[in-house]
Amino acid sequence: MSRQAKPSSHGETYWHPLVNLNPPAWACAWGEDPWGVFATFLVGDVEQEMRWIPAGTFWMGSPPGEAGRDANEDRHLVTLTKGFWMAQTPCTQDLWLEVMGQNPSRFVSGRRPVETVSWEDCQGFLERLSERCPGLEPRLPTEAQWEHACRAGVDSATWPGDLKILGVRDAPLLDPIAWYGGNSGEGFDLEKGWDSSSWPEKQYSHKKTGTRLVALKEPNPWGLLDILGNVYEWCSDWKGPYPAEHVEDPKGPDSGSLRVFRGGSWNSNAQDVRAACRDGHGPGVRGSYLGFRLVRGPGSAAQER
Repeated sequence: MSRQAKPSSHGETYWHPLVNLNPPAWACAWGEDPWGVFATFLVGDVEQEMRWIPAGTFWMGSPPGEAGRDANEDRHLVTLTKGFWMAQTPCTQDLWLEVMGQNPSRFVSGRRPVETVSWEDCQGFLERLSERCPGLEPRLPTEAQWEHACRAGVDSATWPGDLKILGVRDAPLLDPIAWYGGNSGEGFDLEKGWDSSSWPEKQYSHKKTGTRLVALKEPNPWGLLDILGNVYEWCSDWKGPYPAEHVEDPKGPDSGSLRVFRGGSWNSNAQDVRAACRDGHGPGVRGSYLGFRLVRGPGSAAQER
């Protein structure tokens, strides 16, 4: 059996038993790099890299002493019994436009995250993408999958550590890893930005801001980019209180009025750009701070073999 890897989108080749001996049927390239296993799918001329997120047990939520903590973040033990593929970046405007034929975003630029999309809009996108890319079975992550992927094995508020919040929009630890209200206007490159001149306690003294190109900040330990900041990311779950007990593969309440979104955005206060921070909107709400990130489902590595 050949062990020669296909070329990756990085222009290099890698071998890994998961992806080379049993490559995903939907992938045009796959391999391994310092952050783990990746696979890329192609829609039209637009590539989207996916990262393999391993199964595992983690503490979901935040401890009582975490800076910026909210009361809806009760810490509890969660086990995800299957690994999954997650997009390396939020869905870009290029990918949305290729699939949907129009771009709803306020901050128009192909390599920026798509935004001003509701949870319901995302369902339409996922349905059309599934038709364009057979076998991918795209969906939104569960809230537990999102937090597990964001943490990447780390228990602190962010993967570099806990935040020291110096002001409303001033937490220097975020600067290398996330676009948030404190830094998103630094060097902002679109003519029409959001007026941020009156925002208090910013890390940088910017006057206009908005989303930024994806993949400009440092990745987390599993190779995910912009998982904190830039745009909030819709999850599949209805929003509800966490269970107190250890749970496996949670999918949230069976019903509700709000869908969860995670991760903070270009206009967020520092306290909202943490792995445990959670919020929700009605499924029809749109905003220039709301985007999403794909996962593949419901397949697992075992099923792909």
